[in-house]
Amino acid sequence: MKRLAFATATALLAAQAATAETARFQFCWIGANGYTMEGVIEFPEELLDTDIISERQVTGFRIQGYKDGVPVGFWSLDMATPETSWTLSFDTRSLRFPTGGSRSQQTYQEWNANGEVNDCGAVGGFGFNGGNWAQDVCIDNRWIEDSSIDPFTPLRAFPMDVRLNCDPVVPVS
Repeated sequence: MKRLAFATATALLAAQAATAETARFQFCWIGANGYTMEGVIEFPEELLDTDIISERQVTGFRIQGYKDGVPVGFWSLDMATPETSWTLSFDTRSLRFPTGGSRSQQTYQEWNANGEVNDCGAVGGFGFNGGNWAQDVCIDNRWIEDSSIDPFTPLRAFPMDVRLNCDPVVPVS
């Protein structure tokens, strides 16, 4: 009888998980010198308005990097391995990725790029790091110093139906 109850409960949980709604948001990051990144984060809708979630609660995540509008690399949570640098904090109330680079304050972001920003994949590799020195990208296992911006630069997410403009602002001379 216990086995049947467990099997029934497991089937019920699986059915609930299959029908659970997914919260999905898009974001764009504008770095220095023409570097930008667009991305999508997904997590169970029940986590909306709960506080900070981590990479362990994210169910879908992908980022695409650009230099002057030309694609330079891509990374998706589906590509993660045990060796992947993957740390994420996301505030489900304010729809922001906390920034500033402190692990203890959950403001550190490591999306397929470690603190040295040099481990994102040798060919076609792309990653983002929001550490205490800067926010910047990694391309083909190389830190792209030219992409670096202030570590406290806000990084917000938006509903999927909002049109984002990820074009870098070019100063007018």
